[in-house]
Amino acid sequence: MKSTLHTTRLTLAEPLRISRSVMDARDAVWLSVEHGGARGHGEAVASVYYGLDADTLGRLLREAAVELGRFAEPESALEAARDDALLPHDTPPAVRAAVDSALLDLVGKRAGTPVHHLLGAQAPPAAATARTIGITSPVRAALRARCLADSGFTVIKIKGGSPDPADDLARVRAVREGAPHARLLLDPNGAWTTAEAKRLLPRFAELGVEAVEQPTIPGDPEALARLARTSPLPIVADEDAVGLDDARRLAGRVHGVNVKLAKCGGPHAALRIAEALAGSGTDLMLGCLTASSLGIAPAVHLADRARWIDLDGHLLLAHDPWQGIGGTDGTVRAADRAGLGVRRRAEPGPAPETGAAPEPEATTTTGTPAPGIPGPSKETPHRAHVA
Repeated sequence: MKSTLHTTRLTLAEPLRISRSVMDARDAVWLSVEHGGARGHGEAVASVYYGLDADTLGRLLREAAVELGRFAEPESALEAARDDALLPHDTPPAVRAAVDSALLDLVGKRAGTPVHHLLGAQAPPAAATARTIGITSPVRAALRARCLADSGFTVIKIKGGSPDPADDLARVRAVREGAPHARLLLDPNGAWTTAEAKRLLPRFAELGVEAVEQPTIPGDPEALARLARTSPLPIVADEDAVGLDDARRLAGRVHGVNVKLAKCGGPHAALRIAEALAGSGTDLMLGCLTASSLGIAPAVHLADRARWIDLDGHLLLAHDPWQGIGGTDGTVRAADRAGLGVRRRAEPGPAPETGAAPEPEATTTTGTPAPGIPGPSKETPHRAHVA
């Protein structure tokens, strides 16, 4: 198998403020795996929170590509990934997820079957996704909520964790007024103490919030579980539920676990978590980082497993370089095409007269690649910084 890497910059349509940071762009590294004339693609995105920048991702994906090169065919590599035996156990989950996704895409294309079939679902999953409103003024939040509701969104996620909790209450109240029929989720990103959460949760319940993600400071899952026992709202663990061991520890003790492929290690790791939660009373949320449709698509193929869907990362971008999962009308849909069902979108600007945009291929390299493996190519500035 031949592997290539391609690095690009994903610019948000507008900065997204959460309790711990403000983000306006994110680097992404695409892994393409080719065998027998077919190519599969996966994406890993840089994250300050997880300590991964583009250079680190590129290095780790080149190392993963060496491991892929030891397999004669992608089907055997995918089987190893399914058994968690493909990459060293200290490989970051974001890298595992990109490799798992690229192999699923390639194997699906070679078999002429969509990824959701490979993952055990017959019909292509489709689900209403939450759309995120960051920390902003109540007036802007209300206007945004009204626009989202008019576009078809029935679930809205509101970021919380302002220094003054009254600001969060005002923002949620404004969103409720702007979209009175929408289901509301709240995500403080671990900004509250347990005492603050106990004081605030009843007030958000009165405003019609359906569930709250990671209300308390991460690092004490036992405290989160104790809070869930008496909370008037469902508590969904996120930062305190990274992988399978965390999910097992919290199963039956919180109301939900937010599974992000880049956090847990990919679609097969997500399925292992879903199996661990089954019958425990803890529901699954499918979440994501800000990413392109390529990075979000693998989770969409799992959307029939979750109670809450929060797969809007591609909708936050000024320009999504991939397409194929929808979402602009409030619903994400897995394509019933072979593989992940996504394809490269034309670059911003005048539309081409005929034909579709080609799939990405790293035609230039930088740095010193591992033997037989091209290093990551860098997008030209006008492609990286399109507004």
